Parts: sequence; structure tokens; C-alpha cells
Amino acid sequence: MFNNLNATTTLHNGVKMPWLGLGVFKVEEGEEVEKSVETAIKLGYRSIDTAAIYRNEEGVGRAIKASGVPREELFITTKVWNKAQGYEITLEAFERSMSKLGLDYLDLYLIHWPVKGKYVDTWRALEKLYSDGKVRAIGVSNFQINHLQDIFEMAKVRPMVNQVEYHPKLAQVELLSFCKENNVQMQAWSPLMQGHLLENEVLKSIGEKHGKSVAQIILRWDLQNGVVTIPKSVKEHRMKENADIFDFELTVEEMEKINVLNEDKRIGPDPDNFDF
Repeated sequence: MFNNLNATTTLHNGVKMPWLGLGVFKVEEGEEVEKSVETAIKLGYRSIDTAAIYRNEEGVGRAIKASGVPREELFITTKVWNKAQGYEITLEAFERSMSKLGLDYLDLYLIHWPVKGKYVDTWRALEKLYSDGKVRAIGVSNFQINHLQDIFEMAKVRPMVNQVEYHPKLAQVELLSFCKENNVQMQAWSPLMQGHLLENEVLKSIGEKHGKSVAQIILRWDLQNGVVTIPKSVKEHRMKENADIFDFELTVEEMEKINVLNEDKRIGPDPDNFDF
């Protein structure tokens, strides 16, 4: 299942999505993001995750072009920002993102946050983009169970992905279970909790047994929980390390030791109390 960097999960509409990708949150537009994406693709990464609010879609697009890898081999994600939510305005925001990325189609388009009173209309716009063949898959980000239920009630097409903050201190147990029951692929942003978990003694001891770093243990835990993961890095050696998680497996006991680290602790905003 997770035997190499090209391993994929199949979304409920049949589209294949890599289990591991590169996130470019807070990676600067220009040389930094171009180098980061080009390096990742050179190392074998095929999934790149950006967003309108990251303000680096143009650099991502240039790096994709420079990579020389056929477009159909790549899986590119971007997201509509909160101020561009609503039906018509989302359709316009999508075209702006596509122009910046320089792409003819997108693999995955996400609603970045569940903006109250707007995300249902925004979802209708995503359904139109999907039915028009401009996007291969559509989904949401930072949606809780109640937000997903709102979408399910009106959707012609259900979300294929829900990208949320997910790491051993925020295991999102109920949400993950709900997503699995409803064929929504969960995806982790900030899987390493922005570095806050790298000195955790439980994770370090598990890493020592496998000859792996704490980061590698966490990313492997993601995969074995059935969660797609997109660690951010701008350093080549870190990207290599993050991708070197396909040659070992965590035992049931080790998975449980990591599961009990959960404290429902966020480093990002709470989607139910976010100032949009």
C-alpha cells in the first residue's frame, strides 16, 4: 500500500492522489518556492499543495514548467481564500489561480476555511468547476463534522478530501472516523506541528528502534492511519528524509503509543471559532 513515494490513495471518484506531497505554506514567492518545488519534483515528489493566500502560486507554476515532468504525472492542489468565497466570486478566484499557476486544469481545489454563510455557495461553485472538467477532484480544508454535514445535505458531488491540522497532539479521532465512513480522504497539514514534536521522548524512542527520525515516525503514523500528508520543507535533505518512510512499518503497539499522545491541541485556528 505505502511502498514508495509514488504510492497513491484512490479518491471516491476514482482519481489517484499521492499519499505524500510537498506543502508550500510560508514559502516565499520567487526563488525560494521555485527551488523548493523543483527540488521536490526532482526527488520524486508528484504532489504539490499551495493556496491563493500563500501568494506563491506563480512560483509553483514556474517550477512545474521548469521540472520537465509531464503534467499528467503531477497532482497540483490550490485553495480558494475566505474573502473570495461565494458562487461567482469563487469562479473568478479559480481563474486567477489558474492564470498564476499557468495550468489548463487542476487536480484538487479546496475551500480553505468554512466561512459561515458562504461555504455552501462556494461548494456549488466547486461543483460547477468539477462538472466543467476544470478540476479533477474537489474538497474542503479545516471543515469539522458539522460543516461537512451542511455540505452533504445540499451536495450533488460530495467532497473528496478534507485537509485539516493533524498531528499526534491533535489526532482528530471523531473527524477521521467520520471522514472514513463517508469516503472523504483526510489530509494532514502541519503534520510535524511546526517542529514542536521533534523532542518528544515517546516519538524519539520509537524512532531509535527503527533507525528513523521523529519526523519520519510521525509521517509514517499519518499514512498508517490512512491520512495523506504534505510536510513543508525548503531543504533538500529534509525532503529526502520526509520521503524515506516507505521501508518500515510501525507496530500496533507503537501506533497506540503515538495515539495516546493526543491532547486535542491545536497550533492553528479552531475552525469553529475562527475570525474569518
